[in-house]
Amino acid sequence: MEMQSDHEVALSSTLFLDGVGEVVVQLSSDGLSCSPVDSDAITNYCLGVRSYLAKETKISFSDVYAIEPKEWGSIYDPSVAGTFLHGDHVEMHRFAVHGVVRPKKQPAPWILSEYIFGHKDLNTCEAWVKQLNSCTSNQYRRPKKLLVLVHPLCGKGKGLKTWETVAPVFSQAKVETKVIVTERAGHAYDVVSTLPDRELRSLDGIVTVGGDGLFNEVLNGLLSSRHKASFPPPPTGLAQNGDNYQNQQINVTVNADDTSHTSADEGNSSPETSCRNNDNEPLLSTSQPAGSRVSNLGTQYRVNRPGDSADGPSVSFPNDWFRLGLIPAGSTDAIVLSTTGVRDPVTSALHIILGSKMSLDIAQVVRWKTSPSSVMDSPTLRYAASFAGYGFYGDVIKESEKLRWMGPVRYDYAGTMVFLKHKTYEAEVTYLEPQNINSSSHIPRRKRQKQICRTNCMVCNQPTPSESDRESLDGAVNKSDIYTDRDFKWSKLKGRFLSIGAAVISCRNERAPDGLVADAHLSDGFLHLILMKDCPRPHYLWHLTQLTKRGSDPLNYSFIEHRKTPAFTFVSQHDRSLWNLDGEALQACQVSVQACRGLVNLFASGPEV
Repeated sequence: MEMQSDHEVALSSTLFLDGVGEVVVQLSSDGLSCSPVDSDAITNYCLGVRSYLAKETKISFSDVYAIEPKEWGSIYDPSVAGTFLHGDHVEMHRFAVHGVVRPKKQPAPWILSEYIFGHKDLNTCEAWVKQLNSCTSNQYRRPKKLLVLVHPLCGKGKGLKTWETVAPVFSQAKVETKVIVTERAGHAYDVVSTLPDRELRSLDGIVTVGGDGLFNEVLNGLLSSRHKASFPPPPTGLAQNGDNYQNQQINVTVNADDTSHTSADEGNSSPETSCRNNDNEPLLSTSQPAGSRVSNLGTQYRVNRPGDSADGPSVSFPNDWFRLGLIPAGSTDAIVLSTTGVRDPVTSALHIILGSKMSLDIAQVVRWKTSPSSVMDSPTLRYAASFAGYGFYGDVIKESEKLRWMGPVRYDYAGTMVFLKHKTYEAEVTYLEPQNINSSSHIPRRKRQKQICRTNCMVCNQPTPSESDRESLDGAVNKSDIYTDRDFKWSKLKGRFLSIGAAVISCRNERAPDGLVADAHLSDGFLHLILMKDCPRPHYLWHLTQLTKRGSDPLNYSFIEHRKTPAFTFVSQHDRSLWNLDGEALQACQVSVQACRGLVNLFASGPEV
């Protein structure tokens, strides 16, 4: 039958469905439906367990990831008299429809489902397989070819085991995967940063199997020479009162011959991405040749790499087609939890295979000076997808590196030791906010209605507003002229702090179910700047305990300053100022940080809440 409209039947046959018997199967443009001929219920297999469905069930193509021809074999038909209670197995030609069941109660892991159909006529089965493959192949944005990077020793050494669990699902879906198992710290960064643009264009995306640290390596390798944008202004470019930005002529170029890994803190190593203890962090060194200049927006830089044209690399970010995927196997997996709502490898794999897509903000971090005693360093560029933290957060990374033999539990132990020391640091933070003092950039200390980021989030899907209608920081902001916009100003906070953090996303994890900032959005162009002022140890402990409680407000205290901002700068006179970027260490006493709205795309759809 010819298909006349989106919902008219394109094909109809009487087939056998395993566990049900004869069913009428109808194919339409958006899926297929099954109605039993004689039985009262339909069954299907979820994880090998037969479950009963309604009299008629519909299978949407958006939930089908594979169509698989099967060998001649048995179909269980309960309507045929047999020896096992009732029913018997009938031999025939078969094919399978592999799909996903999305639980009604969210967040919850997605469940693999399999429907096995059969018919005595081989041509009938082949016709259905051909038609179904044609329909599913037309599903928009599904990947065909992926580069997969696996950290074998992440978490409790479960990286390889995790990939072996989900690899058959990729094979069933006919997604071509090139798998690389990392052998050392910085290996993933090296692979991605040196990937030729021609090869990068042949991929639909890059998938990491590991923790947030491995994803950070891939992110930095991908963006280090392919993100063509302005640097945020350096701290020295701001007037003494912090109210406006003074342009500086700073020449910055990423050298193709100088992309080796340099340690931010000698003797320390990255917590997630190493297979051994001699980890080095993948920093991008830069130099200052003549010829480049800085526009009003900050430091302009340009990348020249061997094999690229004079106009720069042929693949740049942001773009609309390339996506990154995460299959969780790490210690915390905050990025996966914040972007899908569940920490489940199969769910993440299905998001990738089914072509889910959402934009993600990325924090661009520029180190201007390593220590107060050093001369002005050539800028070092880093990116973070979830969090950038100083003080308590940097000290935890430093202490945990001495305890790598303990595995993931080292973070709990190191956190306890750092908490007991209760160290504070003198620092100066300058952040961007609207001139209007009633702006929502200053989060009031009272119970407020939280707008949680979720699938199809209205905040993240807002188009960037024009300059004329940008009155507050409630919505998304166009950063292209924000540093010179008279409606915005630089404000300063100076003092002793236990910690300084900038959350790009909510940073959910199993210990903090709502995350550090429950209402942080994935793609609104903002950072949540959190400054923990010096306070008695019991007060700080109470704040930490509130993070473990769902529905609490852990930032609603007088010793916490919470600002929503698109950019900030940081200056400290401490000799060993250490930052924690997605679990990676960066020694820096002067940094500038800005939110790059929707800089990368993920194989995700936002948290199901």
